[in-house]
Amino acid sequence: MSTADELYEAYIEKVPLALGSIDVQSIEEAYQIQDQVLKLKTEDNEEVLRGYKVSLTSKETQEMFDHDEPLYGAYTQKNIINNASLSDYNIPKLEMELVFLVQEDLTAEDTVEDILGKCMIAPGLEIPDGRYEDWFPHASKYEVVSDSAVAGSVTFGNSEYFNYKDLDDIKGTLKYNGEVIKQGRSSEVMGHPAEAVKWLVQKLHEEGKKIEAGWIVSSGTFNLPLDLEEGLYEAEYENIGTVTLEVK
Repeated sequence: MSTADELYEAYIEKVPLALGSIDVQSIEEAYQIQDQVLKLKTEDNEEVLRGYKVSLTSKETQEMFDHDEPLYGAYTQKNIINNASLSDYNIPKLEMELVFLVQEDLTAEDTVEDILGKCMIAPGLEIPDGRYEDWFPHASKYEVVSDSAVAGSVTFGNSEYFNYKDLDDIKGTLKYNGEVIKQGRSSEVMGHPAEAVKWLVQKLHEEGKKIEAGWIVSSGTFNLPLDLEEGLYEAEYENIGTVTLEVK
């Protein structure tokens, strides 16, 4: 069984792999495996590519995974949710993120201002989840990338167009059952979330890929991942708005 087959089976059967059980030796190979797993999802499980997520957008998380730039993973329609059930995940975490809703195809020539003109932006919450036992923070960067950058789920609220200043160093506040449990800032996301999206566009262009109208991009976390638990989460972002997520 190939590495891609192992990861796909773990995804379908919800039976995680042991850390270190897949043999991946480079980031390039890891992205190839990610592509193979996505092909299995689309061909065998009738999933449709709907966008991407950007991970390791802060120096702190890059140091944790011994890497010097962000990573990306693919989202299908099954990753986009309204509510969540813990039974659907392995070891789910929670992150505050802004979600870019792409209205026009993004190109390698786009500036951050172009990207903001082509995308509506929504308050979001991401649930990272890996197909490995005890994956955070113990999975290798190769395991993370192979597993679509531990894509779990993402949800988002109402979207609008915003300019660069609207998103610059804004505060995000996360509440759990009405109590504040975490705060973070957009500057953790490569200095500015639009910079993370620009990085993704360039990275995909180098690989002959692009981001199409109708897709989404989860741009990177304001905070280190928290354990996901049953209850009601609410994330509020300065200038942007609020999103809620009920977990059962």
